[in-house]
Amino acid sequence: MSGVNEVLNELESGCLATDRPRRLGFGTTYPAHMISLEPLTADAWERWTADSIPAYAADKVRVGAWPADGAEARAAADLLSILPDGPSTAGHDFRSIVNEEGEPVGVLWFAAAEGSLRRAVFIWDILIFEAFRGHGYGRAALSALEPIVRELGYAEIGLHVFGDNEIARNLYRSAGFVETDVSMVKRLT
Repeated sequence: MSGVNEVLNELESGCLATDRPRRLGFGTTYPAHMISLEPLTADAWERWTADSIPAYAADKVRVGAWPADGAEARAAADLLSILPDGPSTAGHDFRSIVNEEGEPVGVLWFAAAEGSLRRAVFIWDILIFEAFRGHGYGRAALSALEPIVRELGYAEIGLHVFGDNEIARNLYRSAGFVETDVSMVKRLT
């Protein structure tokens, strides 16, 4: 029971950083202590929006969902409609992904999933800053999120990934995520 109390204390402090390893898919263990999920600062919010809005617009253009003209403005408008109060929007949780050296290496955004038959959390975004990619921080963040989600009473974690993003799809599969819906398109022009 002391383990549960320890996690609850960490949740109340807004920071979950433990030395307990987390088990992920395919029998691989990743140390949860490699990162901590800390409350997002105003500076981190600014950096995240500066990175994520153009990246989301580029993703939508790349997969053919949006025309390039006006894509970034559309991405910014979408973000504003989802988060009218920015990082303070009720029901949404933003965390800085911080490495062992205390450096912010990314951002994690999650919220309760709407319309789910089971109590689920939806990861709206997980961004590892480019200089820190390929070092296991994304996997560690997913691992560190699991006890937070469990302690909040949720049974599942869901997310969306663009179909052509094989790196992210492989990460999520190896972390135990399974595809539940697949949309496909055939371009005739």
